[in-house]
Amino acid sequence: MSNSNTIVGSKIKGIRESKNISIEEISERSGLSTDQIISIENDQYLPSLGPLIKIARALGVRLGTFLDDNDELGPVVCRAEERNSSISFSNGATDARKHMEYHSLAKQKAGRHMEPFIIDIQPSEEKNFKLSAHEGEEFIYVMEGEVEIEYGKEKYNLKVGDSIFYDSIVEHHVHGATGKSAKILAVVYTPF
Repeated sequence: MSNSNTIVGSKIKGIRESKNISIEEISERSGLSTDQIISIENDQYLPSLGPLIKIARALGVRLGTFLDDNDELGPVVCRAEERNSSISFSNGATDARKHMEYHSLAKQKAGRHMEPFIIDIQPSEEKNFKLSAHEGEEFIYVMEGEVEIEYGKEKYNLKVGDSIFYDSIVEHHVHGATGKSAKILAVVYTPF
């Protein structure tokens, strides 16, 4: 299975350089440290969606710009057999161990504000997740396994067929229930 992490880091760097924006400017606009931005651009740190959304806003682009393959203006069909490339994001742990693989369902669609994904969640024994927040909304539908969502001070356990819709501005974290893997359909909306 191919992995697109290097594409995301290089796209961020390419967009930043094409707009003649320094790393320091992106740091100031996004609230992220220059070291974080450098490590993201150099694929040393796999960020969660929160930092990527902050970088997208700082660059004046949609989140989807980092994932785009083409610029299709009409409908985009994603066949199951074509959904083999993935993007991984860190769970915020110091060892930057990935715990999710995102399979984009609309990376060819130009101008989109929603990001639909099928996400494979790996089992984890972690108990103290680093919560993140960003503008927008998220919808999650559990296709396989069991998922736990920390949302503010609440925890929600979802099983196959369950779904949740929430405002992403509240700190949150999505992960498999302790020791369990899962597969979810997730739609992330970020206003631009």
